[in-house]
Amino acid sequence: MPSWEPPDPGYDTRVRASFARQTVMATIGAHLTGVAPGAIDIELPYRGDLIQQHGFLHAGVITIIADSACGYAALSIAPAGNEILTSELKVNLLAPVTGTAASAAKRSGAGTST
Repeated sequence: MPSWEPPDPGYDTRVRASFARQTVMATIGAHLTGVAPGAIDIELPYRGDLIQQHGFLHAGVITIIADSACGYAALSIAPAGNEILTSELKVNLLAPVTGTAASAAKRSGAGTST
């Protein structure tokens, strides 16, 4: 099977530059820890000021990093000059986040089908 190349060879620089402009990521302390075509990893160290009343990381904060991981996975496989904006997002939370960090990873399929 032939390997797939993203349409923008500068995707890594474009994704990292866009992430750096997202002030909400800096506000919550999230870091971009992995960039590959269709694959993004974002990590958020645990912070006491981001928890809800039961002591767990707030679902809204989790959703912020999930949204960004999805958007940047799509941007990494988009042609240069294109931008990505979320129009709809659904999150199913299976268990409270505990521990020292939360992470969001998104893997987008890319290529063609027959």
